[in-house]
Amino acid sequence: MTATTVTNRAARTRTGGPKDNGPKILEHVLGWTFVVVLAMFVTQAGLM
Repeated sequence: MTATTVTNRAARTRTGGPKDNGPKILEHVLGWTFVVVLAMFVTQAGLM
């Protein structure tokens, strides 16, 4: 393998994260749900 081939493969390697063309609204809803649940936990635990 040449250095160029290794560089090209490294640039195309996927990390298993969300796809770029997926439903963004679902990602936002899940993110805000996590924030709200975390805030409720912190408040109930008396950490804030």
